[in-house]
Amino acid sequence: MIDTLIFLLSAIVVVPIFLRFHSSPILGYLFAGILIGPNAFGLVADSDALHTLAEFGVVFLLFMIGLELSFSRLRTMGKRVFGLGSLQVGITGLLIGGVVWQLGLGLGAAAIIGPGLALSSTAFVLQLLTERGERATPFGLNTFAILLLQDFAVVPLLIFVTLLGTDGASFVEAFGTALLKGGSALLVVILFGRYLLTPLYRMISAMRSTELFVATTLLMILGTGWLMSLAGLSMELGALLAGLLLAETEFRHQIEADIKPFRGLLLGLFFMTIGMAIDLGFILEQFATIALIIVALMAGKTIITALLCRIIGLPIETALRTGFALSQGGEFGFVLFGAALTLGLLPAHVAQILMAVITLTMVATPLMFFLGKKLACWLQARNQNPIDPALSDTDRPVLIAGFGRVGQTVARVLSEAGLSYVALDMNQSRVAACRAKGMSVFYGDANQIGVLKAAGADQARTAVITLDTPATASHVVSSLRKAYPDLPIYVRARDRRHMETLEKAGASEVVSEAAESSLQLGSIVLASMDISADEVSSVIQSYRDEDYRRLDDIIEGD
Repeated sequence: MIDTLIFLLSAIVVVPIFLRFHSSPILGYLFAGILIGPNAFGLVADSDALHTLAEFGVVFLLFMIGLELSFSRLRTMGKRVFGLGSLQVGITGLLIGGVVWQLGLGLGAAAIIGPGLALSSTAFVLQLLTERGERATPFGLNTFAILLLQDFAVVPLLIFVTLLGTDGASFVEAFGTALLKGGSALLVVILFGRYLLTPLYRMISAMRSTELFVATTLLMILGTGWLMSLAGLSMELGALLAGLLLAETEFRHQIEADIKPFRGLLLGLFFMTIGMAIDLGFILEQFATIALIIVALMAGKTIITALLCRIIGLPIETALRTGFALSQGGEFGFVLFGAALTLGLLPAHVAQILMAVITLTMVATPLMFFLGKKLACWLQARNQNPIDPALSDTDRPVLIAGFGRVGQTVARVLSEAGLSYVALDMNQSRVAACRAKGMSVFYGDANQIGVLKAAGADQARTAVITLDTPATASHVVSSLRKAYPDLPIYVRARDRRHMETLEKAGASEVVSEAAESSLQLGSIVLASMDISADEVSSVIQSYRDEDYRRLDDIIEGD
């Protein structure tokens, strides 16, 4: 209990300081771990239970990556993910591994260190892309594609390290077994996901119980991880497979919002345990060596990645920015090197140097983003080429909250106009029926801002709220307006009183369902009495021009 309180207190004290200076919370967790660890104040003792909890953070992170790595998304980004991403990991890993081998650390150590340092920080880079609004630019999409392949490569690398640490396992045997088990696991994913997973979630979601829904997702993550560990594979692989399974369902956005707090807290604990293992005294003693490795690593990765981007035809500005953005070490390097250290595959002082290198390159990531953009802007000005335009309006989807009759009508109108949309609804049977007709609707509670973000609210062209419950609709509008001040929000209101509430909450435009249906009926009656179309239109428009205020005199009665 005391150790738990110390962990929570140090996180609450240290991490907000880093956030206040616009730095990553990951650095805050690392620094908090250093402070409470045995190499500083020694407030928390190292323990197996602590590492088990910390491992869950990586498990949940890989699950979230699995949600991003749906098979359909991989097919769409196939060239960049499997082509460019594989080249970046393979060539960078081979070159770094070759240098390590020449330094006399052995083939096994070279095979671990090379790919481990070839990986970049998904957590750092995606956060910076999101903060700068560049996820939807060619630079952002290209960078994200490489990160996806790197994250996917972690699974066979972890299997490889585990098998390499097994007594009597050769390099060739370990590599071949890793490929065989990875292929078998993917086959299980496809079969299980196709026949069992979706019916299970449909049954649970029909009960409308948030607790059961979250419990089912936790069971999927931990249960799949446990089964994989029984088969001799890693829990991380099981989590990734669970994510891949659920990424193909209509529940992915709700699941992402539900699991994000678990992932954040446990991943923070993981980084704190990494911080506990960092010896500042050792870093100062080996500072010259560490600094030399950092410069060589970041310069080398920048050059290799930029050249590969140019080879596949990307503009030089985009190629350079991608190289600079991916020049750091990644959080999965901690996982690989920590596992290798535990299995005796790396000397302790080498593992310490590598972890210090990854940490310090992470610290330098915002600076590398800045330098990459400055250099790209200079080249763009000299060549007079446009630099990484954001997605055009026609490429950005409309977010629809509520997919009843009104929401479906709006969706059909958008589709006929050639515009894309993403819809959310809590009626599972309706979601299943609409998805069977090819509609882009997902199961999710639009009343949770986390679900709206998971559905892509940050990149939405506009939002349309068609929810039946007035209080829920008002809350959704208020949450969206607070999170996205410039997002156009169009809302269906029940009556005039509800309109006023929605307008105060921040709606851009509000349409009164009762008023519009009444005016439409009135216009039909006028037209049947041979009133000219122009006069009918003028009368009806006068009500709309005054925001239906002339309807306030209608007496409700008991």
